[in-house]
Amino acid sequence: MQSRSTAARIPRQEPENRTGDRGELPVPDRAPARVPGPTRPGLTGPGSTGPCPTGRDRGEPGWPPMSRRRAALFAGTFAVYLLVLAGVLLNTDLVDLDWSVRLLRPYERWPSLEPVLNAWVVVGQRGPSAIAAFAWLLWRARRLGRLRPLLVMGVALLLLNVTVGAVKIVTGRLGPHYAQYVGSPELFSGGTIFPSGHTANAVVTWGVLAYLAVRWRRTGAVIAAATACSIGLTTVYLGTHWVSDVLAGWAAGLLVLLSLPLLEPLVAVAEQRLHRRFAR
Repeated sequence: MQSRSTAARIPRQEPENRTGDRGELPVPDRAPARVPGPTRPGLTGPGSTGPCPTGRDRGEPGWPPMSRRRAALFAGTFAVYLLVLAGVLLNTDLVDLDWSVRLLRPYERWPSLEPVLNAWVVVGQRGPSAIAAFAWLLWRARRLGRLRPLLVMGVALLLLNVTVGAVKIVTGRLGPHYAQYVGSPELFSGGTIFPSGHTANAVVTWGVLAYLAVRWRRTGAVIAAATACSIGLTTVYLGTHWVSDVLAGWAAGLLVLLSLPLLEPLVAVAEQRLHRRFAR
């Protein structure tokens, strides 16, 4: 049996784990047993090589709980969403604003802008925007060796479609071009215009790209905000949406973005399960 002085001179010796003053040798901790399976750095659970790295280790945002600032922003955005919804349902001054802009007919007052804005509004549509975003997401996923970028976008769009789609069905609002009665909110008429899916989709699609672009997140956020704002205003110019539709679309999209950090554990579980399935 080695003495303490001899053990202390051995390089890289683990700290002693004394159980008393009896001078027993330290007992090294047992390494956790590993379940056979494919290894993948950065994943936890059976078959993994270590704990899930933090955002600093992988160049990805971490998974902190919602901060007070984010919670306050979420609560404020949700309040705005409810106020816009109530303003439409109760036929308040917000509906009067909708009709004032509708009767102004911006597309007739400034017809030279219509060809350009018709092309620009396509950016807010789900199909073209998803295709444009997919190329960057695929490159990002291949560079990181992870499915997370694609899964984050998928989860965000799924949440957006469920939440916005439900409100569209319940309200059944008609768009400005199909309005039947001047001054009416045009609710419960079988329409699907409120909130603006164009606007909300632009917020989420380009907002997720900014969320995933860690080093360029602030720049990406500015670009995403400018894109979403311009697309929302373009739909008002073209007469395809009411002003209140766009306001609700901005709020709905922002709520989805603010919820993303809370959904990261679900994304991690999905990523791990997909890896196990395709690694067999």
